[in-house]
Amino acid sequence: MIIDYVGVKEINGSLIVLDNVEDASFEEMVDIRLDNGTFRHGRIVQIEGKRIVIQVFEGTKSISLDNTRTRLKAKPMELPLSPEIMGRVFSGAGVPIDGLGDVYPVKRANINGTPMNPVSRIYPRNYINTGISTIDTLMTLIRGQKLPIFSGSGMKHNELAVQIVRQAKISDDEDNNFCVVFAAMGVKNDVADYFRRSFDQSGVLSRVVMFLNLANDPIIERTLTPRCALTAAEYLAFECNMHVLVIMTDMTSYAEALREFSSSKGEIPGRKGFPGYLYSDLASLYERAGMVKGSTGSVTQIPILTMPNDDITHPVPDLTGYITEGQIVLDRALEGAGFYPPVSVLPSLSRLMKDGIGEGYTRADHQALANQLFASYARVQDARSLASVIGEEELSPVDKKYMQFGKLFEQHFVDQGFTENRTVEQSLDLGWKLLSTLPRSELDRVDDTLLDRYYISDPERLNFDSLEGTEDQNEDDE
Repeated sequence: MIIDYVGVKEINGSLIVLDNVEDASFEEMVDIRLDNGTFRHGRIVQIEGKRIVIQVFEGTKSISLDNTRTRLKAKPMELPLSPEIMGRVFSGAGVPIDGLGDVYPVKRANINGTPMNPVSRIYPRNYINTGISTIDTLMTLIRGQKLPIFSGSGMKHNELAVQIVRQAKISDDEDNNFCVVFAAMGVKNDVADYFRRSFDQSGVLSRVVMFLNLANDPIIERTLTPRCALTAAEYLAFECNMHVLVIMTDMTSYAEALREFSSSKGEIPGRKGFPGYLYSDLASLYERAGMVKGSTGSVTQIPILTMPNDDITHPVPDLTGYITEGQIVLDRALEGAGFYPPVSVLPSLSRLMKDGIGEGYTRADHQALANQLFASYARVQDARSLASVIGEEELSPVDKKYMQFGKLFEQHFVDQGFTENRTVEQSLDLGWKLLSTLPRSELDRVDDTLLDRYYISDPERLNFDSLEGTEDQNEDDE
């Protein structure tokens, strides 16, 4: 039996309140019919006995307290899904906005997802090549991982997101099964156009599913955007057996929309006004990454978030760091010095990297090289701190070598440009060239076998304008 509830008890911002409603469910969708015959959509966000609170997607302007008719649809919000969503552009609520018509669905899926049984999870293996040396070598992205990027307001995280979408790939024999789901939340029109134009011009749009929520769209749509994107990713991964990389920017905009939404419901605020359930809400998104038994596909997440005032202890990056498996931190000082991408190496890490690199994945020397690069660059910071006190001229010969290594590392390894796409082998070879500028006795994180094979003892071979391989160069030296 279909029941229409006539009238509204209360209107508060984008929320309406109804009394004496039977058999309502949390997150249930509703249709709202106005006096003029037009329809709006909403979902139930709060239930107190027979009183329900509905958030109206299109806003509450022109809604009447007396003649509005509300009908419960007895189902949550669902996203129409089929393989044809590849190459399409949707609004934050999953409505096509590319002028190509509606999606003819193979199925419809609840955007809130279904909990993934921990027993059915498969431990993430293999890597995704982003073409960016710092990420691929030092904080490798593993399939099924969630690895956020911590940026700052006004920094080049949008460019980095575009570069990753354009360059990301898996092994050549599986590359046809790789795609990207891109979700932008609270972006301005020019930024949204930049994303669409960049993907189109680079020829990767055909393997990208885009969800765009603009800054002037309703905040309720912003809270739906990552859920729609992850629902599409789960369908492509676990039912179409594809390897899906999900990039979500900016999660801080999502969290601020959640804060505004929570405030309008009258909930007690937590730290910096965010709701007390921010941790569990973020976890409900991030934990949808992974691999499951029975499917060869995977969902890998790169959430991008801006840290207000570059504060890494802000609730959004702080809680994100607890849930995810590492982080990539962008540094404003590096960007100010002209380096791109401005990845701050020392506070960045990938906790799953150790199990997806090395022999059979990237190269046998990868882990040892990464450990040595981290250790040597940390020593650079010590040398720079000492130089700021006593002057660079008073440093020991070894510390001066480290100062030189630091400059070369930032100029040639960290800085690679927006259009340069490096293979993992090129990045590893470049790392060995850089380490070869240091005395061999200083490389204490690498065993002699690897040093004999990769360390370049001839200074004339240290040409940083070329990224040719260094393997077996020792035979030439002899």
